[in-house]
Amino acid sequence: MNTAAVVKRILKQFHRDKRSVALMVAAPLLVLTLMWLVLDTETSAVKLAAVDVPAQVVESIETEGITVTVMDEAEAEEKLNEAEIGGVLQWEDGAPFVILEGSDPNTSGTIRSTLQKQLSEQNASMEWEYWNGSSELGLFDYVGPALIGFFVFFFVFIVGGVSFLRERTQGTLERLLASPVRRSEIVFGYLGGFGLFTVVQSIIIAAYSIYVLDVFMAGNFLYVLLVTILMALTALSLGTLVSTFAGNEFQMIQFIPLVIVPQVFFSGLFPTEGLAEWVQVVGNLMPLTYGAEALRDIMLRGSSFESFQVEVYILLGFTTLFTVLNIAALKKHRPL
Repeated sequence: MNTAAVVKRILKQFHRDKRSVALMVAAPLLVLTLMWLVLDTETSAVKLAAVDVPAQVVESIETEGITVTVMDEAEAEEKLNEAEIGGVLQWEDGAPFVILEGSDPNTSGTIRSTLQKQLSEQNASMEWEYWNGSSELGLFDYVGPALIGFFVFFFVFIVGGVSFLRERTQGTLERLLASPVRRSEIVFGYLGGFGLFTVVQSIIIAAYSIYVLDVFMAGNFLYVLLVTILMALTALSLGTLVSTFAGNEFQMIQFIPLVIVPQVFFSGLFPTEGLAEWVQVVGNLMPLTYGAEALRDIMLRGSSFESFQVEVYILLGFTTLFTVLNIAALKKHRPL
């Protein structure tokens, strides 16, 4: 009888908390759908540029896995700088010379294995050069920048959101709202206070990944800190915004499958080139997409600020947007 009473009480709790029931059903379906979209797509062909290569050679190396486009040298270098092609095949003194873009070891491996197989039949010896990265670049080096961005974003989102929620549930926020302090001052104060800890966390995670785990690093470490700190501030402002819609810590955790998990699939951990256009548009609406791409530009390609400044400005825009929404969300507590 006591067991039945406990079961009945739990069922009543779920009946009153319809959002939890909906999330228990909707969240797994959302994650499964995203996994299906990302993992059940055909692998896109690797793009290779050909400069001054005999036509018969171009025809022989073009396979299902490689698309060859004839270009001049200037255009090929521009495409390499923008990482739009996997490599360049040139013909110098009757012998092939290959420049690999190098930031993606899977793409580089596909090009190497294909060219070695196709051109060996013509008894052609090849020279190799890496535009970015090196032959020692591994899978962890490639996903490392995205992982750094993800862990900074994820833990700041959780800690910031739960901490702000606790301020509200314990009455601290209400007492502040009862004072003559403006809503904007409260939001900036919380973001500034928590932001100091997120800066320290970002420095530790980035430094540990690069100098202890030895993740490949070709760019400026200060640029890495800039991007990770901006990602942390974006996650902090988003976490505090989402916490206004949660009544307790459990409900805050429920937002992870809806806010964090979808961003993982568009951060570079999974290939997105072959996805439907509308799916890529959705990915472009997620902050982690831009942070991970900026970190990859810095760490794998050694890019200057001009190459990833757009991503920086977009992260600043996300932070500003979430901050403004935070200020507006406090209006329901005190309309001043």
